[in-house]
Amino acid sequence: MSDLMKVSSNPHIRSKVTTANIMLAVVIALLPAAGFGIYNFGIDALILIIVTVASTVLTELIYEKAMHKKVTIGDFSAVVTGLLLALNLPSSAPWWIGVIGGVFAILVVKMLFGGLGQNFMNPALGARCFLLISYTSIMCNFECDAYSGATPLASLKAGESVNILDMVIGKTSGTIGETSMIAIVIGACFLILLGVIDLKIPGSYIVTFTVFLILFGGHGFDPAFISAHLAGGGLMLGAFFMATDYVTRPVTRAGQYLYGVVLGLLTGIFRIYGPSAEGVSYAIILGNLLVPLIEKVTMPIAFGKRGKRA
Repeated sequence: MSDLMKVSSNPHIRSKVTTANIMLAVVIALLPAAGFGIYNFGIDALILIIVTVASTVLTELIYEKAMHKKVTIGDFSAVVTGLLLALNLPSSAPWWIGVIGGVFAILVVKMLFGGLGQNFMNPALGARCFLLISYTSIMCNFECDAYSGATPLASLKAGESVNILDMVIGKTSGTIGETSMIAIVIGACFLILLGVIDLKIPGSYIVTFTVFLILFGGHGFDPAFISAHLAGGGLMLGAFFMATDYVTRPVTRAGQYLYGVVLGLLTGIFRIYGPSAEGVSYAIILGNLLVPLIEKVTMPIAFGKRGKRA
C-alpha cells in the first residue's frame, strides 16, 4: 500500500500561472488605452507615462536594495502600478507629478505595508487621491494642445450637452487613459479571455451604478444620460483594471458581488450628489477599506460549524 501512496505537504496542485504572468497580461491589456492616450494627447502623455513607470520601478528597486530584501521588480507589479497611475493623470501635468505619485504609490502604500499582497488599498489610486488632495489645481487641469474647457462629465453635471460618440471613441479631454471606452473594453476583453479577471466585480459595479442613475440621476431611464456617464470619466478603467485588483478585492464569491454593489453606490453618490463630476477613485479607495468587513460577512461557514447535535 505504501508504494501506491505518496504523502507530502500541501499544496498538492500547482499552477504554472505566476504573478509575473498576470501582471504582464495586465500591462498588455493596458496598452490600447495607453496608446490611444498618446495618440490623443501627444508627446506629453508619452513622457508622463515613461517617467511615472520609471519612478515606480526605481522606487521599489532602491527600497528593496536599501532594506536588503529580495528584488521583486521582475514580477511587473511596479510597472502595472506606474502605468495605471500615469493613465489616471492629465497630460498637462508636469513630469515631477508622476515622480511624486510613483514614489508615494510604491513606498507609502505598497512597501511600507509589506510589499505586494500586503497593501490595504490600490497603490495607483492611493497615489492619485494623494495627488488630488495635494495638487488639486494641477490634477484638475485638463487643458492641452488638443482640448480646452471642461471634461464631458463636468459639462454633463453643469447641464450641458455632450457628444457621446466622441466619448466612446475617446476624442475628449480627461486623463491620459480614461477617455477611450473602446480601448479600455478591448483590454478588458483580453484579460477576461485569459481568465485573469471575470465579470463579477465589474458587472455588479456597472449594473449598480446604472440603476442608481435611473433612480436618483434626475433623468429617469434616459439612454443618452446613462451612456454619457458610463463612457465618461474613469468608470470603465476603474471597474475593469483597479476594482479587480487581486490584493484589494474580496476573496469570496459573494463578497465580490457585494463589493461591486458598494462601488456602484459610492460612485453614484459622489457623481450625483458630490461637488465633483467624478468619484471613481474615492469610491474604490473606500471600497478597499471595507473589504475586511465584506469578507467577514460573506465568508462561507465551514461544514458542520452550525450543525445541531442529534
